Amino acid sequence: MTPAPACRACGAALTHTFLDLGMQPLANALIAPGKGKTKERTYPLHIRVCDRCLLVQAGAVADPKEIFRDYAYFSSVSETWLAHAKAYADGAVERLSLGPASRVVEIASNDGYLLQYFIAHGVPSLGIEPAANVAAVALERGVPTDIAFFSAQTAARLAARGDMADLIIANNVLAHVPDIGDFLKGVRLLLKPDGVFTAEFPHLLNLLREVQFDTLYHEHFSCLSLHALAAIAARQGLTLFDVEALPTHGGSLRLHAAHAGARPPGPSVAKVLAREREAGLDGPQGYDGFAPRVAKVCDGLKAFIAQAKSDGRTIVAYGAAAKGATLLNACGLTAASIPFVADKSPAKQGKLLPGSRIPIRPVEALDEARPDYVLILPWNLREEIIGQLPQVQGWGGRFVSAIPEIRIWPDAH
Repeated sequence: MTPAPACRACGAALTHTFLDLGMQPLANALIAPGKGKTKERTYPLHIRVCDRCLLVQAGAVADPKEIFRDYAYFSSVSETWLAHAKAYADGAVERLSLGPASRVVEIASNDGYLLQYFIAHGVPSLGIEPAANVAAVALERGVPTDIAFFSAQTAARLAARGDMADLIIANNVLAHVPDIGDFLKGVRLLLKPDGVFTAEFPHLLNLLREVQFDTLYHEHFSCLSLHALAAIAARQGLTLFDVEALPTHGGSLRLHAAHAGARPPGPSVAKVLAREREAGLDGPQGYDGFAPRVAKVCDGLKAFIAQAKSDGRTIVAYGAAAKGATLLNACGLTAASIPFVADKSPAKQGKLLPGSRIPIRPVEALDEARPDYVLILPWNLREEIIGQLPQVQGWGGRFVSAIPEIRIWPDAH
């Protein structure tokens, strides 16, 4: 018998399955033109929960360097996300009194989408980004960027050269880290004694409530509850002192942390922990029963597509997001059901989605096809996407999303 893998946070044996989606390709490993017949590498997408520390995690079956060396996601593509980033930067500058003598460091800074706003305020900033192709875009727009994976070793190197930070930011990166303990140790090493660390991440509680299983893929090494994260942070000498609930990514948390003893925990931390306890997330039994709910979502989407085709309706998809790849592959859908997915990112156009092999085309392809239904794969950007595509309703088309169930806009009633 194969021994159970060990929890990456506490080392306990992982015997409790949360969701097993079988063998899947990397969700962001888009297939280049002319490579459509090349066999893809696949890996087990088996999500487990640790009975001891309650960290929900995927097996570390793929090397992060393989996932992030040449990354297809550019944060600046989303107008909604840019507005969110600017609002955060404006607020942080005022709240923390940041100025020319301060330093902001963002981990996984992508294309400079966020730090550009701190630089506009005159605050010295540094991005740390492992994907060289994405970092190149940040450098072109004048955002200083260190091309590296963040770790305690990276933090020690940056601290030694004088890059200690008043504010360290990690937005939607904690889930991408195989060793969160080492990552948070690095935060502690790079943070000034009175500095603040903020991190945004999709809240596991919302994933469970809204069946957001499509956010589970290999590059998301873990799905985070505040219970699990607070314990890991404490072991690395960091204390959570504030938590905000955010609407982004289907429901996220923004935590604020500092060196242990530097700031007392506020009531917001206890409030979120209480919500998690009410949902059963303080014990392993609270994570049971997720797989049948996922199967129901997949059955619902396949039934909708089958009925649409039976009625002579056409359907295409929009948004070649990683979550879309997980959804389509979990449902076993291919180009036979959805002929193409439109996406406004030039870096994705002309390629194929992994697994499903559905072609990715420019947004203009929608105008040519004039489908009856547009399936929005990045459902977290639904309102932005519907607003960007008024022509769809102009020709009588409608928008569809599948998470947590089939929903259609505009409603026929």
